[in-house]
Amino acid sequence: MKLFLPVLLLLIGFSSVAQQAEVAALLKKENVTGMQLVYSKKGETLVYSLGLRKAGTTQAVDARTTFQAASLGKVVLAYTALRLHDQGLLNLDKPLLAYYPYPRLQGEPHADKITARMVLGHTTGLPNWAGYPLAESWKTSALHLSYAPDSCWSYSGEGYVFLQKTLEHLTGKSFEKLAQEHVFGPLQMKNTSFTWQPRFEANAAFGHDKTGKTTEIKRFKEPNGGFSLLTTATDYNRFLQALISGKGLKPATAKLLVTPANAANRCTTPPTAADANIAWASGVGLATTSHGPAQWHWGDNGDFRGFFMTFPDTKESLLFLTNSANGLQLTDELLRLFVGAGQYQAMQWLAEEK
Repeated sequence: MKLFLPVLLLLIGFSSVAQQAEVAALLKKENVTGMQLVYSKKGETLVYSLGLRKAGTTQAVDARTTFQAASLGKVVLAYTALRLHDQGLLNLDKPLLAYYPYPRLQGEPHADKITARMVLGHTTGLPNWAGYPLAESWKTSALHLSYAPDSCWSYSGEGYVFLQKTLEHLTGKSFEKLAQEHVFGPLQMKNTSFTWQPRFEANAAFGHDKTGKTTEIKRFKEPNGGFSLLTTATDYNRFLQALISGKGLKPATAKLLVTPANAANRCTTPPTAADANIAWASGVGLATTSHGPAQWHWGDNGDFRGFFMTFPDTKESLLFLTNSANGLQLTDELLRLFVGAGQYQAMQWLAEEK
């Protein structure tokens, strides 16, 4: 039996090299400048860093390159909220305005019905963004409901900011500090923050538009759970493994991450065939796939795009971060390459959402 061991190791090594070459070819095909990818299954992990931090240079992406994770930060905010729920600080079904009189919603009819559970499931009725959230004027702008609370599914960054501000009010701590205490510290995510850190400067990825043109590095001064997460795929994978296992949460609370909170019936379009395979849990999407039930989410800051899908039954996950507006075009092929051929539903549903 020992005679075959070197051959087995050689085959594994060859498979990894061939796989990396195929991923590199996909980047070139879809005009994606750089990427970090982590694939995990039952404790075994593959990590790839490919491409460039900035187009037209020799600045290669490595495992410690900082990427914008965009809306993948919403899942961190959701997990933090569930941790505070476990501590008795947050009732998921108590109206958030009863905790914190959010100035931007004062006088808005029916806003007093919005709860944390609605925020986590994207059924608040609030718009995604009521204005450009990096503009100073946005902070004090009036916020209006687009739909009745809890009537339908409508993706909302504004809802997550409302929840973030409520958590900050309840604890007297900034969201950056809460994330460090409840997520980044315990999970040893040393290269992760919701605000720009000087240590990121030397190895940060630049964003790129659809043509491959370089965009600016955004140095977020204030934490925003909706979009400002800065991280590496290796760090974020630590969080994903906690998400899969329910680490840090009471068992009943961990079930909220794998149990539908709503059917994700969109406010804007009638149900389609793709909708039957998608639901929303407390902070993460759920998909019925040919590989089993899955959790998923995407990130999209325009010039940075990323995605993850986890399979709790097989303890399997795929995560990638890109510094390109074309990044999500890789999703289906990367799932095929790492998880296997099949139907994964999420991108078909997301295409309809967009």
